[in-house]
Amino acid sequence: MKTYKPTTKSRRFMTNLPYRELLSGDTPHKPLLKSKKRQSGRNAFGRITVRHQGGGHKRRLRDIDFSYDKKNIPARIETVEYDPFRSAFIGLALYRDGERRYVILPKEVKVGSTFLVGENAPLTVGNRLPLGSIPVGTFVYNIELSPGAGASLVRSAGNFAEVVAHDAGYAQVKLPSTEIRKVSDLCWASIGAVGNEEYNLVVIGKAGRSRWMGIRPTVRGTAMNPVDHPHGGGEGRQGRGLRRAKSAWGKPTGKGQKTRTPKKYSNVFIVSRRKVGKSRKG
Repeated sequence: MKTYKPTTKSRRFMTNLPYRELLSGDTPHKPLLKSKKRQSGRNAFGRITVRHQGGGHKRRLRDIDFSYDKKNIPARIETVEYDPFRSAFIGLALYRDGERRYVILPKEVKVGSTFLVGENAPLTVGNRLPLGSIPVGTFVYNIELSPGAGASLVRSAGNFAEVVAHDAGYAQVKLPSTEIRKVSDLCWASIGAVGNEEYNLVVIGKAGRSRWMGIRPTVRGTAMNPVDHPHGGGEGRQGRGLRRAKSAWGKPTGKGQKTRTPKKYSNVFIVSRRKVGKSRKG
């Protein structure tokens, strides 16, 4: 981690990643860049539906390949780059047929590394296979939820899932949340763990840096009035006065409470619910 001299109070504990050492220093590949209009947490009517979003530095969207539909064609990593829209590093993959695509990079993969997408690909870091071909105990990332839909699980920096069992056409995968879930053996996953594992050690340090990242301030419910939040009100600094924590809309939140929709369609695929609170830390 990169630290700074304490020239100010906020600078004292601020940390950052040593990007000069981790990245290859290449500029983004222009054909794979797109513009993206900022929504700032607002829907089509202009109403805020996701709080605490807005502002931030202008960013260009990188077209990341999550489908991995180029099968049995070897690819070589040309660059290691920063992506402002995600915590993981991305790399420009040059396929043997000449096409270039951006992919999420796992640990231990550098410029010049190669990978292969195929049913008979070797079990090496970066290669992509169907879950049915991956043995128990293997770490995976970029997991599909339905065959051919593209990677949707385990894509953040430092994350990995573990294949813990195979049964009746399904692979049981232990996710980073500690949840164990059944995924079809026909779904594809990449071998290894997502890179940039030190990302969670970064200390933002000051409020202004959060604003550069497009994160707006969060106000505590206990600091509000009763009309604005169930935790609000009271003379001076008061406790919430409720047995269980609630959101601004009265729904259970935090402190180990179950917030999953009781009749969610995917409940049948959950083998073991995720552990929350102190038990997970232990």
